[in-house]
Amino acid sequence: MPEISSSKYMVQATWDDVPHLDAKAKAEMLAEIPPWVRDARTRGEPSMGSGAIYPIPLSDIEVDPFPIGKFWKRGYALDVGWNRTAALWGAQDPSTGVIYLYAEHYQGQQLPIVHAAAIRARGDWIQGCIDPAARGRSQRDGEKLISEYRGETCRLKLIPAINEVNTGLEQVWQALALGRLKIFKTLQHFKMEYRVYRRDEHGAVVKKNDHLMDTMRYLWMTWDKVASLPSTGPQATAFRAADSRAGM
Repeated sequence: MPEISSSKYMVQATWDDVPHLDAKAKAEMLAEIPPWVRDARTRGEPSMGSGAIYPIPLSDIEVDPFPIGKFWKRGYALDVGWNRTAALWGAQDPSTGVIYLYAEHYQGQQLPIVHAAAIRARGDWIQGCIDPAARGRSQRDGEKLISEYRGETCRLKLIPAINEVNTGLEQVWQALALGRLKIFKTLQHFKMEYRVYRRDEHGAVVKKNDHLMDTMRYLWMTWDKVASLPSTGPQATAFRAADSRAGM
């Protein structure tokens, strides 16, 4: 039970906790609830309503974690900032083409070498992408940052991400709606950002608590350039065994 203050606690209740609602009543009520507020009404989860950038309930896109296939291509996207650095990993089912977002890194106020170590721990063979101009950096500063993460100290395999914002938002929305992009239920920080990712009254994207939302867009738009299969050395074999619980 989350504590709000020394005298207040928050209890999140779903309509399954309401004994007088039977299955028939729930089905009738659900049919009348707009899709973008269904999780809020039925599960007590926060929602941005009609201002949501992706008006698709989390319940429609999340899946239980499962072992990632040996021959699934993987990649990740990185969004860097002092207050928050985030990375998001994806893996593609070769039989369906569906990309599953299975792991996240979410940490603030740390040196690049600390973030890089956490990222390499999920597979140093996995290639990633990063937007050099993200968070207001100049192109020169962005190139310097990429060089630092690629350098001998951090040793990350990074390429510049495709950062076409409006096109990217539309394509990610379509992918989520069509079931081509799914997430593991264990991505708690991702789900927190997804619930509040919205536009303001002027139609502009609210640039707050959106680090993993940006990485999802980078990864989807740059997937064909970053996706790769594991190498065949002993390190890759050890990693595949350890990563069978990916996303947890």
